[in-house]
Amino acid sequence: MKINLPKNVEKIINALYAAGYEAYAVGGCVRDSILGRVPNDWDITTSAKPEEVKAIFKRTVDTGLKHGTVTVLFGKEMYEVTTYRIDGEYEDSRHPKSVEFTANLKEDLLRRDFTINAMAYNDTEGLVDIFGGMDDIDKKIIRCVGNAKERFTEDALRLLRAVRFAAQLGYEIESETYEAIKELAPTLSKISAERIQAELNKILLSDNPAMLKTAYKLGLTKEFLPEIDKCFETDQHNPHHCYSVGDHIIKSVENIEKTKALRLSMLLHDIAKPVCLTTDEKGIDHFHGHQLKSADMSKEILRRLKYDNDTIDMVYKFVRYHDERLDEGTKIMRRAMNRIGVEAFPDIFKVWEADLLAQSDYQREEKFARLKKNREAYEEVTANNECVSLKDLAVSGKDLIEKGIPSGPKIGEILNQMLEEVIENPKANDKEYLLNKYIRKND
Repeated sequence: MKINLPKNVEKIINALYAAGYEAYAVGGCVRDSILGRVPNDWDITTSAKPEEVKAIFKRTVDTGLKHGTVTVLFGKEMYEVTTYRIDGEYEDSRHPKSVEFTANLKEDLLRRDFTINAMAYNDTEGLVDIFGGMDDIDKKIIRCVGNAKERFTEDALRLLRAVRFAAQLGYEIESETYEAIKELAPTLSKISAERIQAELNKILLSDNPAMLKTAYKLGLTKEFLPEIDKCFETDQHNPHHCYSVGDHIIKSVENIEKTKALRLSMLLHDIAKPVCLTTDEKGIDHFHGHQLKSADMSKEILRRLKYDNDTIDMVYKFVRYHDERLDEGTKIMRRAMNRIGVEAFPDIFKVWEADLLAQSDYQREEKFARLKKNREAYEEVTANNECVSLKDLAVSGKDLIEKGIPSGPKIGEILNQMLEEVIENPKANDKEYLLNKYIRKND
């Protein structure tokens, strides 16, 4: 097999070989090249020790000498070069107690997580595939290198990474690996929220976000998103629904485009339904108030998982208004845009559509007809540049001060009175008209 290595990677490998050492591209870059994907980065493994690597190359950075890693720089490009190593005993499901350098490539590959990530390549030796990575690619399975329990005990994040790779590649998790994940799932609690968040994002943004249900079945979500477990365990006896809350959530995630805020929003839009569940005398389930409760819970969950404030705020807004039922007309749309926030449009339509597509067929035509009318109203409002917020109002606070209104709460009160009229009647958004009417009114 021939892999087209980037020129700088070839230079690094060749320089190490010329100095008498072994060197290979290794891990994800080899896997992705085999799969016809463009690698995000290129890692190199070598028999040379860190100080020997540093002696060969002019520009290096001491990235992690303790673990054998030196970063080699070519212009603005950076490449991690790591010495073959054997990891000692793991005490915290994350870090080895000690690291021992080795001259044996097989021993280095043995410490890696999955067979598809334990292949090495250079142009001289070709593909080195000691643990059957190519066979597992052909079979489309995720399988641990060697003993699965040992690999997961070394780094508990690998439990979630198995699900993530399965989601990204559309693979199945091999049975021994699957059972080891189930057994060791509680150890995921030892992993930081930041690292879990990174894996969750990759699952959500993959072509197979439904693998989150596999994470639930494996007991993994219990350790970082226990709220979703309750959703999978809550049925919806309601004509508008044909799935459990959890399955509805997964379907809605699949129905929306792959952006972080949108997929997180669908993941969390009904997260409070289990705690809002009531059943009437006819046996029909209701979830009154779940929109606001879900929004509040989404904020708590995303903070717990260390998401940034911009993402938290946007998801909160999408979740808070995911179930809005707007009547037809541009006036209703102007009020909705003012209430929800212009920045949430037009993505809020994607949220509404994804939610509807994950429901039953009950009243589906009517729901989508209303959604179509709402979209048309939104397009008309935006095409006409109609004012829906103070930012677009013809009068500013500065204008009022110049007219003698003292700075303070009165300014905001007058501006909001003006905005109320303009939302009702867009033609009223005229500076002279508004100033004449509201200055006189407030004299």
